[in-house]
Amino acid sequence: MATETARTEVPPDVTEHLTTEDRTGLLRAMLMMRGIEERAMTLYRQGKVPGSFYDGFGQEAVSAGATWAMAAQDRLCILHRDLAAHIIRGVEPWRIFAQYMGRADGITRGRDGNVHFGDRTKGCVGMVSMLPDMMLIATGMAMAFKLRGEERCAITWFGDGSTSRGDFHEAMNWAGVQKLPVIFILENNQYAYSTPLDQQFAVNPIERAAAYGFPGVSADGNDPEAMFEVVRAARERAIAGEGPTLVEAVTMRMHGHAAHDDMKYVPTAQVEEWRAKDPIDRQVRRLEALGVDTQAVRDSVKAEIEAAVERALQSPQPDPETVLDGLFADEPALLEDGNGPWSGFRS
Repeated sequence: MATETARTEVPPDVTEHLTTEDRTGLLRAMLMMRGIEERAMTLYRQGKVPGSFYDGFGQEAVSAGATWAMAAQDRLCILHRDLAAHIIRGVEPWRIFAQYMGRADGITRGRDGNVHFGDRTKGCVGMVSMLPDMMLIATGMAMAFKLRGEERCAITWFGDGSTSRGDFHEAMNWAGVQKLPVIFILENNQYAYSTPLDQQFAVNPIERAAAYGFPGVSADGNDPEAMFEVVRAARERAIAGEGPTLVEAVTMRMHGHAAHDDMKYVPTAQVEEWRAKDPIDRQVRRLEALGVDTQAVRDSVKAEIEAAVERALQSPQPDPETVLDGLFADEPALLEDGNGPWSGFRS
């Protein structure tokens, strides 16, 4: 009965800063992320996506809500379970599929692994696998913003397992000492690959923020509006010169670490508990209570994804003769602004 109640009640609004259009945009971004990754997993099983495949099923609210709070001039260091960030910033779905399949029209033009990409024209930095190295990149960008006196903010995501590495502490320390405009999103999805939380650390990493001189805040990582609100406040703080914020997004990794992982180490009861907290279901109930036709949103997203797949399949394989193109930086390739769709930026 408790599970049934959790599935049917309408989540309360957690912020006064979102319009119905904003709330619909959040749903669309999450649906797009899930739909793209589900379709890409099928392509992977058909042999069309090389390597393995990583997805963020169940974690869509973490990147969607956080990115919605970021302005066009802000810069994002996005990881492999944060596809909604790319979507919100304006990366076209067909180019994402082309990237997954290693095609010439992919974001890295077939030159990198399927989840290692960032569209610099949208202000997105491509990820590396040595997590959480992107914390250091975001911290460096924030240092540049401060030195230049710019009202801009950097943000990055990383998993709970990343907090066991030295670069986590290096980034936290320097950001705290310099009071840098950066937001660190800790995606606490309960497992570092197959290692559960109680075998990772004795103290919740959110408490470590105080040791570096800035706030640590926990948020419901399965509610896009909760994620939006905490990041919106963190960005305001950063822009005002008050320094960084560590945000713990409490969520659950609903699929294995990657396509090759059957996740048998996760108790079934834990999976079912979190399935009842699905972020897309939550936002659908919230919008339907406002009179929004959510089925129309689903249909639109589905049609866009199918068209994107067909277009990506027409993209050619990279020409081997161009393999050395871009190996060295012959001219500057700067990060440009991406979409900042929140209505608050327009007003």
